[in-house]
Amino acid sequence: MARLLLCSVQLLVASIVGVGAQAPGGSTYDYVIVGGGTAGLALATRLSLGLPNAKIVVIEAGPSGLHEDGINVPGLKGSTIGGKYDWYFPTVPQKALNNRVVFNPRGKVLGGSSALNLLTWDRPAAREIEKWKELGNPGWGWKEMEAAMEKAETFVGGPPGSGTKGPIYALYNRQQAPFLNTVAPTVSSLHGITLNSDSIQGNPIGIGYQPTNVNPTSYNRSYSANEYLPKAKSNLVVLTETRVAKVNLKKSGKLQRATGVTLTDGTVITTRKEVILSAGSIQSPNLLELSGIGGSDILKAAKIKQLIDLPGVGENYQEHLLVSISYQVRDDFITGDRVNYNSTYREEQWNRRLNNLSSWFDDARFSILFANWKQIIGGSDNAQVALARSVLAGSKDVGHKWKLEQLSDPKIPQIEMIFTSRYFGSKGYPPVGSPLNGKGFMAIIVGLMHPLATGSVHIDPANATLGSPIIDPKFLNNEYDIQGLIHALKFAREIFQTEPLKSVVVSEYEPGLDAVKTDAEWRAYLLRNMGIIFHPMCTAAMLPKKDGGVVDPKLVVYGTENLRVVDASVIPVQISAHPQTVVYGIAEKAAEIIIKEGKGR
Repeated sequence: MARLLLCSVQLLVASIVGVGAQAPGGSTYDYVIVGGGTAGLALATRLSLGLPNAKIVVIEAGPSGLHEDGINVPGLKGSTIGGKYDWYFPTVPQKALNNRVVFNPRGKVLGGSSALNLLTWDRPAAREIEKWKELGNPGWGWKEMEAAMEKAETFVGGPPGSGTKGPIYALYNRQQAPFLNTVAPTVSSLHGITLNSDSIQGNPIGIGYQPTNVNPTSYNRSYSANEYLPKAKSNLVVLTETRVAKVNLKKSGKLQRATGVTLTDGTVITTRKEVILSAGSIQSPNLLELSGIGGSDILKAAKIKQLIDLPGVGENYQEHLLVSISYQVRDDFITGDRVNYNSTYREEQWNRRLNNLSSWFDDARFSILFANWKQIIGGSDNAQVALARSVLAGSKDVGHKWKLEQLSDPKIPQIEMIFTSRYFGSKGYPPVGSPLNGKGFMAIIVGLMHPLATGSVHIDPANATLGSPIIDPKFLNNEYDIQGLIHALKFAREIFQTEPLKSVVVSEYEPGLDAVKTDAEWRAYLLRNMGIIFHPMCTAAMLPKKDGGVVDPKLVVYGTENLRVVDASVIPVQISAHPQTVVYGIAEKAAEIIIKEGKGR
């Protein structure tokens, strides 16, 4: 049964105030928002404030989660993945990965994936966002999006130009492993890489500490559910544990008009003005297909009547790929691993947190490198660029064309490297009984920012409404992606063999210097261990319809007059950043558009 949460100006009241799918005041609203995640709650709050006479409802499939330590405590980041707050969607078996299935965490909770992510607060290169405008989206260039992203942000201690009045707090985390101080001088001594202390204002290339979205008062995660939502007025109602089956559409001239939504229990919620999908890059396109909007073959297989022929729905699936290597750290350095294997230390650190003192439970700090191919390879990138051209030869896809253009721009990152202060990898922390159990570790997580593999997500024709989506990202289906990650892995090992970082570590734990030496061995390691950074995007792209687009520059779905999509699925082409800041910016931009229209301007 649905639970209702109401918002007030001062305080988010998390107690249950009603039971059932019927909301107070009836089931008709001016704006129906499907998905109470990163974008959905930010958008709903802005509409509540900007259109105080409008009635707004947010429908979220998951529970509240507001008092969950695994969500709130920075040092417990990642602990909720695979649990009750996570859809944990599997891909189909991936051919290039020896038919391995890869799981994609997506938030099933108020706040969505902003409640589950690993708290990295960064932005892509300005040129990447400026390209959105050039692809056919006036008003969506860097200047406009930078203002929207800053509107969402209060960056405590940030550089000039940072946001200072937004709901989401960002800061440089107070908990830091001392050995991370060796990362920047090590990396900046290699391949022409420079220090970068201001990576979020359009120029991410370089090495430095990255801010995290943490509230400086509570030292809890700062995300859409606990920062935006409490600012909303009483004209906003939030339904939790309530799932939408489809958007209801009615012919209106040459277009389709959204009249509301049908829940999976058959309840109908109607709208006077708009339905807005903010269900994310996997479920927003699925809901479009369930509503009769999409490619004919997909809908026919699922026996759904096609109302709008829109073949771009669910296509263009893009994701950041990762693989990692890890090292044992000297015994005189403490890492975050200690809170996992030493119960006395864990209790001591928890008590420090309860007294608002810095502890390993604050730990969310990363040193991050964003680099182009010449910096990663340490010389000419001609061979890597030639691979890209070979893979995409003859492609007319605008995203592919832009990815090729990016390769000649040294300001656009192609690789991200995240340096952690605890173990991360596929092998697993050494088990009890192992001579390495109780030791501290660090890792480099290598991320490919613009893989050429492009996949799809569609409804399961055998169980369209409640079944798991069919996700086929086509990971590592080309040599460019494979060779790019191998180059990055080699550079990661070179970093650890360079002073001063070299003196911090004892040995390479994963994969091990003796285990992987040749290109063939690196390739095998990559295919066994490649994962993802949990950044699906682009599946309902804001592009011209002829280019595979699903929404126009006002985020309205083609062929409809009042159905919008507002989440990461509308990103036109993959960006070189963890997308949460961009998603908040999209929500802020969408709110400006909708409020202006709602006021008749």
